[in-house]
Amino acid sequence: MPLVSVKLIEGVFTTEQKQEMIRKLTDTMVSIEGENMRPVTWVVIEEVKSGEWGIGGNPLTTEDVKNLAGGEKSS
Repeated sequence: MPLVSVKLIEGVFTTEQKQEMIRKLTDTMVSIEGENMRPVTWVVIEEVKSGEWGIGGNPLTTEDVKNLAGGEKSS
């Protein structure tokens, strides 16, 4: 029974986007393992508080990620 775990910074993605992630990640796993595994393929989305996620020693906030998505460099 596969479990796909996704961690995101809170407030970046809408509920609809997260639901789409669940559908598409499930579809991807089923394309690899077969349709019979769909009912037992789990996708868990966990949101991490803004500022509690870091890359290269630098914390990232929700605003940083939105800026990156918009093409701006984070400070």
